[in-house]
Parts: sequence; structure tokens; C-alpha cells
Amino acid sequence: MTTQTVPTASTGKDVSAPQGSRTAQTTTALSGGVTGVDQPAADRGRTSIADVVVVKVAGIAAREIPGVYDMGGGLSRTIGAVRDRVPGGRPNVGRGVKVEVGERQTAIDLDLVVEYGVPITDVARDVRENVISAVQRVTGLDVVEVNVTVNDVHLPEEDDESPTTDSRVE
Repeated sequence: MTTQTVPTASTGKDVSAPQGSRTAQTTTALSGGVTGVDQPAADRGRTSIADVVVVKVAGIAAREIPGVYDMGGGLSRTIGAVRDRVPGGRPNVGRGVKVEVGERQTAIDLDLVVEYGVPITDVARDVRENVISAVQRVTGLDVVEVNVTVNDVHLPEEDDESPTTDSRVE
């Protein structure tokens, strides 16, 4: 009689069952005698969430808050502006977001540029609350901290300025 090896979920060891027996063909031995089809869906595998997923969700959530003008440090904003002007280029929603993702928890760092005149502490609080809510809702991860750094303040006059050119007539 030949045997078929059936892995168990509880121990990771193999269990041998006679070839052709109903047990070997239809069920996998699991802890507590629960078969694969009777086991809750949450226990039938593992879900991994990539860092980039959390980065994108946090970046979108932070930008939803009024008073947030842009995200990222000076160099990353400059590179982002060039990237946005390239035909077919997509905006980088993750600019200014750094994350550490574990199995069940995540920590998020945000670099913001806020509009002049808005209370920075209020914007930071609103961003923090919105990011925590969005990341927990979308990913199911527990957000242990959201650190907000305000790198710059956008002044209304900055919109009117164009790149520096030499307009002297020689």
C-alpha cells in the first residue's frame, strides 16, 4: 500500500495516510480537528502589506487636509515638480512619507509644507488623525505613531513668481 504525505497546519510536520483513503484525499489535518473548509478564513493564510501601500495611503490622506500645500523636503519637491511636467509622468503621492511596517503595526513620518496663515498645530493634528484613520481602515494595521515635520510654509506671493530670468536689454 502506498502512502500520501499530507502537511499539517498546526505543526508543519507531515502525516502519512494510505493512498486512496478519504482522509488523504479530502482533508488536511489541522489543530483541534477542524478541517480546511471549516476553518475561519482569517486562519487560512497570511496577509503581508508592503511599505509602498502604507506610503500611498498615508500620502493621500495627508493631502486631503486643508492647509497642506505640498509634501516632502525642498529637493524632493523640486524633483517632483520636474517629474510632474514630463508627459506621461504620474504625481508621486508618496513624496514626503516614510514608513516602517511590521506584521501588525506601522509607524509613519510625514514632511509637510503648510499654507501661510493656517495654525500649524491644528493642521498637524488633523493630518495625524486622518492618516491614522485611513491607514487603519484600509490596511488593518495598528498605527503606533505619526510624526509630522513641517519643513516649509508656502507664501501666497510664491505662486506669482516665475523662474528668475535676465530681462535686461543689452
